[in-house]
Amino acid sequence: MENRTLVVVPLYNEEPTLRDVLSEVRRAVPAADVLVVDDGSTDRSPAILAEIARGDPQVRVLTHPDNLGYGQALIDGFAWAVQRGYRRVVTIDCDAQHEPARIPAFLAALADADIVSGSRYLDPALGGDPPPPDRLAINRETTALLRRLTGYPLTDAWCGFKAYRGEALARLRLDEPGYGLPLQVWIQAWRLGLRVVELPVARVYKNPARRFWGGLDDPETRRRYYRSVLERELARAGLSPALASAE
Repeated sequence: MENRTLVVVPLYNEEPTLRDVLSEVRRAVPAADVLVVDDGSTDRSPAILAEIARGDPQVRVLTHPDNLGYGQALIDGFAWAVQRGYRRVVTIDCDAQHEPARIPAFLAALADADIVSGSRYLDPALGGDPPPPDRLAINRETTALLRRLTGYPLTDAWCGFKAYRGEALARLRLDEPGYGLPLQVWIQAWRLGLRVVELPVARVYKNPARRFWGGLDDPETRRRYYRSVLERELARAGLSPALASAE
């Protein structure tokens, strides 16, 4: 019970990679439980998940009847974990762009942190696939702004590969259903005084043309959306929304 761990896997239409990712997760942390949050998949993912869960009682499935958003999938996974008293919670995406073999290193780093966040830019020696230019530009802008706001020495604002202490996760009040959820995490972690560390991870872009759902494929639309999330979170913290300016 002391080291009870849950791996939360948000999922939306990942039929080609689902089996392999879950198999690698189970191999990396065989004692952990796994919760897959199916965010309204319309491909064969639900059938594949049902088959996997029938054969492995440590794999649970939480299903959204409709697509509610990446952030909402994580929020519901976090609530599930907190309600059941998990001590450590890992988030890893299901598109094979994260390496489940790194999960034990993330869990070990929680000994001295409340949140451990993957970074594709922390160790240049790792190299990896070239990121799409618009994603790299927005990541750099957002990361620099968050460094200025929070003082955290971040190098990658958007990596979805993270580990959380359960008690720290229980203190967050997250409600952003879209891709902007990490902005809430960073601002709230800062305001709560949580300890944050980054670990280097490989930069993998198996599908550089991958879409952002919800009309966010256009980089400028995405920037405006991220800024609105950040402004709202700063206002909720009693700070000036003007601090969200990247200038």
